[in-house]
Amino acid sequence: MAEFIEPHTKKTSLVVDDDPAVLELTSGFLTDDHNVLRAVNRKEALQTMKDYKGELSLLLSDFEMPGMSGIELATQLSVERLQLKILLMSGFPRGTLVLNEGWHFLAKPFVPSQMRLLIRSLISPEPRFSAA
Repeated sequence: MAEFIEPHTKKTSLVVDDDPAVLELTSGFLTDDHNVLRAVNRKEALQTMKDYKGELSLLLSDFEMPGMSGIELATQLSVERLQLKILLMSGFPRGTLVLNEGWHFLAKPFVPSQMRLLIRSLISPEPRFSAA
């Protein structure tokens, strides 16, 4: 008997952090389930977005970076890509107070499984069924 297996399509995420070690570690947590684009600053992130023509599901960005905050970057990118989910991360918990509606915050340090679960819920939410 043949079994139908639904093809698994990887979502693409852009990870931005000005600390190369954090960028490598964070993006490494996602590579099993995601195509990961990386950038260490605003200029790289904007150029990556300009060059990448495919669908981008998620921006995972550090909250505070030199030259442009994660909020400024997310605002600029979400205007160009309306479906983009935004997840900002920081070691400074005050970041949760200034997020736009629909954006999410992840406090550093975090457990990799916590980050993956949050991202999965943002870009691949479970279907909701109504009782008939």
